[in-house]
Amino acid sequence: MAFKPPFTGIHAIAFALFDAQERLDRAAMKRQTEICLGLGVHGMAALGLATEVSKLSLAERRTVIDWVAEDVAGKVPLAFTMFGGSVAEQVEQVRAAEAAKADWVILQPPMVGSFGAAEYIRFFGRIAEATSLPVAIQNAPAYMGRGLSSEDIRELVRQHPNICLIKGEGPATDIQQLISVIEGRLPVMNGRGGLELADNLRAGCVGLLLAPDTIDYALRAYNRFLAGDAEGAEEAYREVLPAIVFIMQSIESLLCYGKRIFGARAGIEIHDRSPAQRPSAFGLELVKRYAEQLGPYAA
Repeated sequence: MAFKPPFTGIHAIAFALFDAQERLDRAAMKRQTEICLGLGVHGMAALGLATEVSKLSLAERRTVIDWVAEDVAGKVPLAFTMFGGSVAEQVEQVRAAEAAKADWVILQPPMVGSFGAAEYIRFFGRIAEATSLPVAIQNAPAYMGRGLSSEDIRELVRQHPNICLIKGEGPATDIQQLISVIEGRLPVMNGRGGLELADNLRAGCVGLLLAPDTIDYALRAYNRFLAGDAEGAEEAYREVLPAIVFIMQSIESLLCYGKRIFGARAGIEIHDRSPAQRPSAFGLELVKRYAEQLGPYAA
């Protein structure tokens, strides 16, 4: 089945799950996708910040593309984030995503140097021109140290019509400003672990792209909001907010503690790949408490 934009709803971005020897763990990765699909996510993605893509070799990135595509098997829209320091490297991964029958790709700014907006517009534009797949731009300056303004994004979209979505990582107020500047010309999703979930939807987001640690609560809140039950959505959000605040202190905290909460809820042993933030004894106590409060996944 081929899915077409807009890709609305709550989409899961896969964690990279490793074994005790720091190798990608096939069984754990498959189980993760099964859990997400069983919960009813509206889409799957991989190779973003939650997938620790910068720690993966190009061959491992290709492996993740193949595994996740195999496990999703066309059940929901599938996206992969393109990571790389050059146009050629990102285009090579776009080709792998195309071969795996991805439904869309997400472009990250290259994590080399720091340049003006015009350079990033040219960079993204060359990759967008190299594929017929729908393209999203990840704009996460707070996490990645580089990004585009709302006006820059409007110009990028004007030049390249197959750019069909913006993946933001920012406060709901910033996201609403972006949506107003681009004047509804393309949909916007947010992330940030689900912080301000209902306010993001009120701001005009079509959905969120989240790691799976608390995604069942995000789904509950989103589905209630969509059904017109704003108070029920807020109630679901309040239930999970303390855990989200604990997890989303930084990307490193997400990978250290959010992944462990996911593992505790899923029955999957979590191993780090160096370099990594290591959990403290108190942090592990909090992981245990939050995992027990959230409960096992119902999938």
